[in-house]
Amino acid sequence: MSDFFTIALFASALHLAVPIILPMLGGLLCERSGVINIGLEGMMLGGAFGAVAFSYVTGNPWLGLLGAVGTGLLSGVILATMSVLLRGDQVIGATAINLVGAGLTAALVPIIWGIDGTTPSVPKVPTPELPFVGQIPLVGPLLAELSAIDLVAFALVGAVWWVLMRTDMGLRLRACGESAAAADAAGIDVTRVRFIAVTLSGVLAALGGAYLSIVTLDLFQASMTQGRGFLALAAMVFGKWRVGPAFLVCLGFGLADAIALRAQIFTHDLPHDLLFALPYVLALVALATFVGRATGPADVGKPFRRA
Repeated sequence: MSDFFTIALFASALHLAVPIILPMLGGLLCERSGVINIGLEGMMLGGAFGAVAFSYVTGNPWLGLLGAVGTGLLSGVILATMSVLLRGDQVIGATAINLVGAGLTAALVPIIWGIDGTTPSVPKVPTPELPFVGQIPLVGPLLAELSAIDLVAFALVGAVWWVLMRTDMGLRLRACGESAAAADAAGIDVTRVRFIAVTLSGVLAALGGAYLSIVTLDLFQASMTQGRGFLALAAMVFGKWRVGPAFLVCLGFGLADAIALRAQIFTHDLPHDLLFALPYVLALVALATFVGRATGPADVGKPFRRA
């Protein structure tokens, strides 16, 4: 067992958790403002594709990240327009984002590169190591296995928590999700707050997709997110729309994924597909057993109309 549960395993778990954590933060901001967003998967695919396309065209992976941000802004604005400005059905609008994200990205690969399914390799974002973190007591050896980009992603967790719980901006956002009418009576522009939150959710989800395509890998594959957007939603719900618990759930999913990958080396008795299904099985068990006790923001999913 000591050969199985190593620092490398837990470092891999942290790597695998990052593309779940980023869309989880986006979904949490969106739903705490009162707008349901089940379109994280499509937003992630758009970000993964945009990152690869811009990195391919420019030869600069940092511009690829900006391309992912651009696609995330676009998908966020589209969803915000449908759900906030036009007051359409939020579930249907987000489902459309998922369908377009999966279908359009798969269709554009042969149009741009002339091949189906997988793009050629593109420049990756460099991931410089930070050797000084290895001197931190207890967690130093584990953090030394991570890149600066991983640490920035984890820092975003603290930043989102601080904004939500310790700033006037976060208070206004949470008020819009709990009672849009009361927030409006208090002088808060509910439409503006929700529009910004939905747009930010698109950007964060797209960065999660970009992490997969030009940080972990150097290419885009059709449906490469493999349901991580839905795992992010499950983590958010299981964490009861709170940053800390949802973050821990994401780490649990990352650990399950890392165990599944490492188990292939130690056992040949179990089918690999069954091992890869482990995070999704855990998500189903968690949702089936605990979600009934979770209560989301009171006004989530309810379009706002000024009286």
